[in-house]
Amino acid sequence: MEIKKNIYFVGAGGIGMAALVRYFLSRGCNVAGYDRTRTALTDALVEEGAEITYDESVKAIPEIYRNPEDTLVVYTPAIPSSHPGLTFFKENGFEVMKRAAVLGMITRGSHGLCFAGTHGKTTTSSMAAHILHNSSIGCNAFLGGILRNYNSNLLLSETSPYTVIEADEYDRSFHHLTPYIAVITSTDADHLDIYGTEEAYLESFAHFTELIREDGCLLIHEGLKLKPRVKEGVKTFTYSRDSGDFHAVNIRRGNGTITFDFVTPKGVYPNIELGVPVEINIENSIASMAACFLTGELEPDDMHYAMRTFMGPKRRFEVWKKEDNGHVVIDDYAHHPDELKASISSVKALYENRRLTVAFQPHLYSRTRDFAPEFAEALSIADEVILLDIYPAREEPIPGVTSEIIFDKITCKDKLLIRKEDLVATLKNRDWDVLLTAGAGDICNYLPEICNI
Repeated sequence: MEIKKNIYFVGAGGIGMAALVRYFLSRGCNVAGYDRTRTALTDALVEEGAEITYDESVKAIPEIYRNPEDTLVVYTPAIPSSHPGLTFFKENGFEVMKRAAVLGMITRGSHGLCFAGTHGKTTTSSMAAHILHNSSIGCNAFLGGILRNYNSNLLLSETSPYTVIEADEYDRSFHHLTPYIAVITSTDADHLDIYGTEEAYLESFAHFTELIREDGCLLIHEGLKLKPRVKEGVKTFTYSRDSGDFHAVNIRRGNGTITFDFVTPKGVYPNIELGVPVEINIENSIASMAACFLTGELEPDDMHYAMRTFMGPKRRFEVWKKEDNGHVVIDDYAHHPDELKASISSVKALYENRRLTVAFQPHLYSRTRDFAPEFAEALSIADEVILLDIYPAREEPIPGVTSEIIFDKITCKDKLLIRKEDLVATLKNRDWDVLLTAGAGDICNYLPEICNI
């Protein structure tokens, strides 16, 4: 794509937007933008050269970004259409593009490894990027989480033909991509504020499979409801933890490690050791290794080294504190009931003889409304639940939808419903052992204080 010298981002602090901010900075562009809230990520982008304001008014737009001839405007659908800055650009002849469309244009000329799914896509895409980056092949990568190995969600290579992309289904964003290898980890209904029904959600994934290049591959988790519609010539493979074209055998657990043998259609890679040894990462690693295997260019040693050294994305089962016979604090981005259940179950398995407290912040009114019983069921696995108020993100309140509709259905004996501002004080006054903080909102902002308790 032809790149203009000035790029302005409306919603610059979103994780997917941040990768594009970094990309255009790397191309020597002038980059500025707006975000509602200052965060550690926006601070990092400013340090890297972006100019970011937290004032939504038109007067806050810097002068050099007011000429439609040399300015591209990129926005996220999480920004309301009534946003003053976005309205200004649309009404004054600027080229205005959704984030997903820009990502699709940037990556169209490469071999895209596109990871889609209700959950698992951030970890699997990050694993695949780490594998390729540490091989002789290299890769470009646009990720939906800050990879702790690199403290970034963008990797660039001048020579690699491959680009690893987290393919987001929100607002049908992944329909802008042209996958060479598409991975679908899960299709549990989500974003029903956009799709309305599970059938429409599945249809969106089916259309995604139609976009795979004719010389490409589809890798799909076994047992999904999805009915793919791939073009003639596209090869389809399956995976799961225990069966499929790619799976694990001889799984060993002990001394804080998980090791297994990786089965492929062309043989077995023995003794894969996970750098982040939690149960769900067995399946995540199979998906990422299988996608890299399907490029036909990986050496066995590339897989072993990368999986052993993978530190994971921030906020994906991230250990913040681990004391011998003392407090353990783990943070996870889990914001869908199935993710939350997997996260809680993983912590219970790691610390099976200890008391688990889960502090959960529901994300979005619509998701809370649509999945309240499922959230309650997942939280009931914990020994104690501290439930916070809903993080609204892009949404306005929905009458009758509060955290109480989850709280009332939680069956574990010890449960509290509090404001997020009271979380640290509540923990100071309680006798807790292992703590899991979960949710896609701002609960993570309290972790430094929690870890000092």
